[in-house]
Amino acid sequence: MSGFVESLRLENAAGWDGCVKHRYVDELLAGTISDEVMGRYLVQDHRFIDAFVTLVGAAVASADQFESRLRLGRFLGMVCSDENDYFIRSFAALGIGDERHDIPDAAPTAGFKALMKEAAATRSYAAIMAVLNVAEGLYLDWAQRLDGPMPENFIHSEWIVLHDNPFFVDFVTFLKGELDRVGPAEAEVARDFFRRAVDLELAFFDAAYEGDA
Repeated sequence: MSGFVESLRLENAAGWDGCVKHRYVDELLAGTISDEVMGRYLVQDHRFIDAFVTLVGAAVASADQFESRLRLGRFLGMVCSDENDYFIRSFAALGIGDERHDIPDAAPTAGFKALMKEAAATRSYAAIMAVLNVAEGLYLDWAQRLDGPMPENFIHSEWIVLHDNPFFVDFVTFLKGELDRVGPAEAEVARDFFRRAVDLELAFFDAAYEGDA
């Protein structure tokens, strides 16, 4: 019998698969994505860090087990160090300077930031786990599609490795276990946040190509 998270993935299969098999993922894994699209994507993705740190912090505060708080705390430290460093180096390599701060949030960016803050404000561990399972599990799924050599450009290769490494795989497994454990007691809340997160992820991937031919 499948678990709660698997049932949510099946309910949202079209959106989930739309992200994992998106043009953005195909081009990223092949190392053929244009600097313009990658830059547009990273500028918007970097906007999530503040809301994401808030979300993970709320998960630490609302977790019902000490070991869960420790796991989430270790992950929070990684987000605030390794991942943020990747963004800074990538912006420099792409020639994207402080002008990026003047670029407005794309609609999916604003929507996802609002969703993360909404989930954090609920203090519902199930709601928070639902959003995290999409934000992290979906990225692991697309990163594990790599079936050839790693792209040579560090902007591409490090973004893939950040989302497919032993620590990250183990953390996604932990997130799935947590939502399987606490989700059924708040099934409708978890289902709502999971669905909206998947829809926003797909819109976010699409937005990276807005303005391209």
